[in-house]
Amino acid sequence: GVMNITVKSVKFKMDQKLEDFIYDKVSKLERQASGLLGAEVTLKVDKPESDNNKIADIRVEISGNDLFASKQADTFEEAVMLAIDALKTQISKFKEKK
Repeated sequence: GVMNITVKSVKFKMDQKLEDFIYDKVSKLERQASGLLGAEVTLKVDKPESDNNKIADIRVEISGNDLFASKQADTFEEAVMLAIDALKTQISKFKEKK
């Protein structure tokens, strides 16, 4: 099945390139776990003047459970990749438990 991915940006408008990047990367999580029902990505800026102020929150729904990762970096792309890496770890742990 196709995983349902929602991407939201808080208080700023994301460009198409960033949105495409996120859809592309998050959808790859599906290869790792067939039970993924959906993912919700929320992007926000912490303090505009500080470094490392881009935050990506990713919540993944997997067979009735929610896995969540939130990462902060200089760019949204970086924050998203860090969050996805954290989720990959969580997903593999989740699969081991079954």
